[in-house]
Amino acid sequence: MATISDVARRAGVATSTVSHVLNGTRYVSPETTAAVQQAVKAVGYTPNVLARALARSSSNMVGIAMSTTANRYFGDIVNAIEEQCANLGMMVLLANTRDDPTQELKVVQALHQRRVDGIILAPCHDADRRSLAYLQENAIPSVLVDRLVAAGFDQVGVENRNAVVELVSHLIEHGHKRIGMLAGPASFTTANERIQGYKTALANHGLTFDAALLSTDNTDINRARLSAERMLTGRERPTAIVGGNNLTTIGIMHAVHDAGLRVPDDIAFAGFDDFDWADCFMPRLTVMAQDCDEIGRRAALMLEQRIRTPGRHPRTLHIEPTLIVRNSCGCKNR
Repeated sequence: MATISDVARRAGVATSTVSHVLNGTRYVSPETTAAVQQAVKAVGYTPNVLARALARSSSNMVGIAMSTTANRYFGDIVNAIEEQCANLGMMVLLANTRDDPTQELKVVQALHQRRVDGIILAPCHDADRRSLAYLQENAIPSVLVDRLVAAGFDQVGVENRNAVVELVSHLIEHGHKRIGMLAGPASFTTANERIQGYKTALANHGLTFDAALLSTDNTDINRARLSAERMLTGRERPTAIVGGNNLTTIGIMHAVHDAGLRVPDDIAFAGFDDFDWADCFMPRLTVMAQDCDEIGRRAALMLEQRIRTPGRHPRTLHIEPTLIVRNSCGCKNR
């Protein structure tokens, strides 16, 4: 059975350094940390999790509270969080909030009762902010993901406003002047920031905002499909349309198909968020891709740091998305 000394020899560091990396008891440079983690995998070392937990008065478990069943995007983030937590020697407990504030509070309380060391939360809209208040009142190390709503917390999410400015501007540069947008629930900061980006792009190019071309509160695929149908069958339909998230993208594509229209010949399309299958559509979808792996990895690292140093100043981190140009916007042979 491999020992901590085997890990140290493999990584070329002292056994105390390996201990600090595994237990989070002292700062170790990212390069050395990576070398130790690679050595752990290479020699097959298994830390004594129970002994470490007793020594640190911790459970070595973290909770994740997200609406995982409703949105593939959050599923990808959860996978990245779990992988990074495993590298840090922590197990995860996953709870589905179903984007319901009452359910969210219940699962946050349940995770706390199970003695998790910290919680990563994608908060849903709650006017009373009950879950956030509970986290603060009980001094639970926490990181908010995607929906950045409270300055008193560590937070990590994508940069939304400028990304949508770039996405809409790309369509405008193709000659489109009537561009529709289907956004998610207006109560979410992500949706509001993307709506701001949409309006800013129109203004930057001297185009007048038309409220009939903006649909909000598309909470699921079916609602997005109905919203897109109304927009496409209106008196003066748009020549291009933007999906504000992956759920609206699916709804829009259903509505376009039902209307007997072709993308991009009859209507151009661009969406926010990439998928495994976005490159398999005909035409292939032009999207603004979020780095779910980086968001999840950073969230796990931020939580681990918060657990080790609870008094540190909260940070907000924005991850830049990437415009992936394919064919649905009107670009050929991409």
